[in-house]
Amino acid sequence: MKIRQDRLAINPLQWVASADGWLDPTLAPSLDRQLEVIRDAGIGALHSAVPGDLTPEAYAARLAGHGIAPAPGYISVRLTEDETQRRTFRDNAARTAEQHAALGVPTVFLAMGMAKDAERVGRPAVGHLDDRDRLERVRDLLAEIAGVVRAHGITPAFHPHVGTWAETEEETRFVLDTVDASVLGFGPDMGHLAWAGADAAQLVRDYADRVASVHIKDLDLGLAARAREAGWDYRKTVLAGLWSEPGHGNADIEGFVGALPDDFDGWLIIEVDRGARPTPEESVRLCGEWATRHARP
Repeated sequence: MKIRQDRLAINPLQWVASADGWLDPTLAPSLDRQLEVIRDAGIGALHSAVPGDLTPEAYAARLAGHGIAPAPGYISVRLTEDETQRRTFRDNAARTAEQHAALGVPTVFLAMGMAKDAERVGRPAVGHLDDRDRLERVRDLLAEIAGVVRAHGITPAFHPHVGTWAETEEETRFVLDTVDASVLGFGPDMGHLAWAGADAAQLVRDYADRVASVHIKDLDLGLAARAREAGWDYRKTVLAGLWSEPGHGNADIEGFVGALPDDFDGWLIIEVDRGARPTPEESVRLCGEWATRHARP
């Protein structure tokens, strides 16, 4: 597979997976503990998320002290007509872009966010309540925030995500087809796209010139299909065992990575939203074993 060791990172979500099938950042151990486990697993880079009590420079120094490099982080926004909330989204995007520039990370993922009580969290991965007018407003919001990020010299990479108003292949194509490539790149998550029944590899081929960085996930495709058909909600699907460490599910990771352009130099970030192992540390270790087997110098 076309995986460069110096472009392989992890976003260790397994530490923040809560008992109710959601994500709770307060569950994470200290940054130093995370860095120790990631380093010992043989992974050399981390999804960037600068803590509020650190400057980007201090954060980079903490990572470097463990032999870890910063990799693309994440911005999420929600559809709202409240100008105060939109201003908050713009301010947060600008701050994150500034941090990425200070860290020397050229890309950040940009996604619609979700809430526990959101309509599509209750009926995920099928384009529930599809509405063209809403999708156009989603597109406009993403383009607006992308412009804020671009102003700081960072490439915003659109990241479709199950449970949000931009989750299906059709919605992904609409956003990419109606926002200029000079404004918005593409940052596909193979797991979320597959959960929604999309062909992630074909999307990568079709928008190859816009793929800035990607998320690598493994999952149980049969379970994803059953959940869609049965109408399970987001958390029930996750708790049923949807996600697994790379190489321990049946997603076509090799096909997804193989679809990337030969000159691709973006980041591949491993994510396990909920580990299949007894502890997050064991899950991270298995991610590292997969990375060691497949990455090249």
